[in-house]
Amino acid sequence: MRFQAFAALLTLCAAAAAAQTVSLDSCRAMALRSNRQLMISRAAIDKARYQNKEAFAAYLPALDLNGGYTYNQREISIFDSDQLLPTKSFDPKTGKYEFNLVTDPATHMPVKGPDGQYIPSEVALIPKSAMTYDVHHVFFGALTLTQPLFMGGKIVAMNRITRDAEALARQLHNDEVQNVIYAVDAAYWQVVSLKAKQRLARSYVDLLDSLSADVHRMFEQGVCTKSDVLRVDVRLNSANVDLTRVNDGLVLSRMALDQVCGLPVSETFTLADEDLTEPRLNAEVARHYDMEDVYARRPDLEALRLGVGISAQQKKVAMSDMLPKVALVGAYTVMNPNMYDGFRKKFKGAFSVGVTLSMPLWHWGGNMAKYKAAAVDETIMQLRLNDAKTLVDLQVQQASFKTSEAYKTYNTTCANLAQADENLRCADLAFREGMATTDDVMEAQTAWLKAHSEQVDAMIDVHLCDVYLSKCLGTLY
Repeated sequence: MRFQAFAALLTLCAAAAAAQTVSLDSCRAMALRSNRQLMISRAAIDKARYQNKEAFAAYLPALDLNGGYTYNQREISIFDSDQLLPTKSFDPKTGKYEFNLVTDPATHMPVKGPDGQYIPSEVALIPKSAMTYDVHHVFFGALTLTQPLFMGGKIVAMNRITRDAEALARQLHNDEVQNVIYAVDAAYWQVVSLKAKQRLARSYVDLLDSLSADVHRMFEQGVCTKSDVLRVDVRLNSANVDLTRVNDGLVLSRMALDQVCGLPVSETFTLADEDLTEPRLNAEVARHYDMEDVYARRPDLEALRLGVGISAQQKKVAMSDMLPKVALVGAYTVMNPNMYDGFRKKFKGAFSVGVTLSMPLWHWGGNMAKYKAAAVDETIMQLRLNDAKTLVDLQVQQASFKTSEAYKTYNTTCANLAQADENLRCADLAFREGMATTDDVMEAQTAWLKAHSEQVDAMIDVHLCDVYLSKCLGTLY
């Protein structure tokens, strides 16, 4: 009993889900939430924002901590052996310090050794061990502060580039939003179109089925020939085949709409406009548009404008490579062993402050070539922007023309539809009174089907052209 109750509950839930009515705005919202390309573009915006923060950090002083350890195999010794240094004594006669030298007792003159040098009578001993230092284990560290003062304008340019890059990512995201909305609308109205054609195909089958029944009765009564029966049956079978194709196309179009909306392809729901019989658009197509406003609203053109600005800043970055760069540097360095108080095995450090200057002098024209290449990039981006504006002008004019033609075509199909309905009614009445043949009735039914089908196509085309015009004008969302 519990299992049966649970199964009944699942059936009711499935039926409720299938009966759920979804509007075009709901489909758009679902697609905007789940579209992977939009997720990628949103991530690109986050990346650009972080890069902007990274560029701004270049204005601020950088603080770095470095440290290390070195093991040396040998000790450091200033002398290779003990050193004997001559000494001096003060001579009151001359008032100066004179070297203490060995003198000849007879002449009282300094005595030279075999090497031709005077022989000192007294020496000071400096042992080698006193000038030998243990540097087997050396520890060092430095805390460095660097503040850029002038980098040739590179930091300012990079900040403007990253700021424009973030705005560019947002415009590309907006452009992708419009593409997604347009894709959703196309899939949505395709379902509405096929749903209307499904109803039309069923009505056509019902008409032929009714005609077939009448013809079979007439054949039994000997009023018509077997050929008439066969022609009607063949037309009925063809209509059933067309109905099957429409049903299959409707299933596939619903799957396509599910995929665009980010839903499982097996999801089934009712569209709010499935029973729509005429366009629910009242807006009239303008004859002229302010193209400057259109340019300002188009995200793709705004992206190109930002690209021109980025190219201009990249040119300044290239220029900075030819300008001097000045930075203030401060550091606190520690070592063990240290040489501040002799050569002692303990940590001791000191501050140091300075200014660094880097001035490029000669690079064989490489920096100038880089600058000129950046200038060419700026020119290319400006030309692309101008070309895109020309294409947008043409795009808007074509979209406006197509929308106007779609409205005219729809009005024409409505008039044709009324005539086809009246023609079918007259043909059916004449057939029942024996004044028309089965061919006349089938011809009227075919004209009726064509008129209704063209009216459905024209109605959907009005919606799609209106959406495309909004996309061209930058007012789709």
